[in-house]
Amino acid sequence: MQQGVSRFPKNAFAWVVCLVLFSLLVAGCGPDGTAATKEPTKGDVYVYVAVPLSGFQANAGQTILGGARLRAAEVNAQGGLMGYRVVVEGIDDESDSDVAVSVAEQIADELAAGKPILGIVGHLNSGQSLAAMEVYEGLSLVVITPTASEVSLTQKGYRNFFRVNANDATQAQVDANFIASTLNAKRVAVVFNDDPYGIGLGRALGDELTALGVEIVTEIQVAVEQSDYSREVPQILAAQPDAIFYAGYEVECPYLRYALVSAGSTTSLLASDGCFLSATIDESNETAEGMYVSAFGPSPRAAATKEWITSYQEVEFRNPDTYSLNGYTAMSVLLAGAEEAGDLDSQAVAGSIRQLNLDSLLGPIQYQENGDLQDPTIYIFQVRDSQFEQVFP
Repeated sequence: MQQGVSRFPKNAFAWVVCLVLFSLLVAGCGPDGTAATKEPTKGDVYVYVAVPLSGFQANAGQTILGGARLRAAEVNAQGGLMGYRVVVEGIDDESDSDVAVSVAEQIADELAAGKPILGIVGHLNSGQSLAAMEVYEGLSLVVITPTASEVSLTQKGYRNFFRVNANDATQAQVDANFIASTLNAKRVAVVFNDDPYGIGLGRALGDELTALGVEIVTEIQVAVEQSDYSREVPQILAAQPDAIFYAGYEVECPYLRYALVSAGSTTSLLASDGCFLSATIDESNETAEGMYVSAFGPSPRAAATKEWITSYQEVEFRNPDTYSLNGYTAMSVLLAGAEEAGDLDSQAVAGSIRQLNLDSLLGPIQYQENGDLQDPTIYIFQVRDSQFEQVFP
């Protein structure tokens, strides 16, 4: 090619520049022209979701796992956690405290072997949380329960334990006031299941009602997973309560409700947060209508956007249930703590979580020093047209 002689049109250089700039712009977009996701570049960091994934509470555990997966997917789509890809691994505690300890020991072994584990979202239940924390307490990771509410969990001096829900002292106080003031009950039957959650909440609710001048006309303990209430229902009816409170889970609640309605009872029933799942309605043989359920969070259809629900469906291939918000929020707190700390070190993350001021689908998240929320909220719903409709606050 001879110097000083050009084979291109005068404006060719400008066209080349435009093509280069256009190609760079398109490279930053997806096939539909939207902003492309960023790829994490520093490797993987793991979060275990330790919940029941089999057995009678598998649905509750799956909803928590789904919420955690969605939050991790959102963070990974923006480049990850400080450049690390967040990998969520569900691990089954089978709603059994001995299994929960085995789960915790397995995680401890993997952590000792060098696996980069940021923390645990779990456990679902207070009993399993109490058992597993005996192991987690000494590990370099953060534990955030989405739903465990037994009061003593935050009275043991743990520095790596938090919850995104109210504890049972708060739930007992709110539920007792609702029974006394809204239901205008003067005589209450308290029924509770035989695990730490049911026993603790039943006792706390009774104490709160007594302080309000409400008479506890009978207290009845039942078994976890119990489905036959032919012995207990006559005892409840014989006591002639104005209201019934049940502290237990969605695997017992619909059968208790069915047995009461079938026996002709029209007495108001308020069930605890463990019953705030669609199974309480679905398994009650159409007798759940009118009953009340307290909860640690709002309904997903009320609190989440349509886009959030669609994103959840894309990740989980199922609809969100009530505890999906709790799993999502617990993961949000864990990742926000690490982001604020600028570090994956558990002590730094825990310290940052204690200073968080986070807006979440469960409401504002700010912590007391012991890992309890500063301003926890208890919601109360009534079943209307086979849906949970919020009646308090």
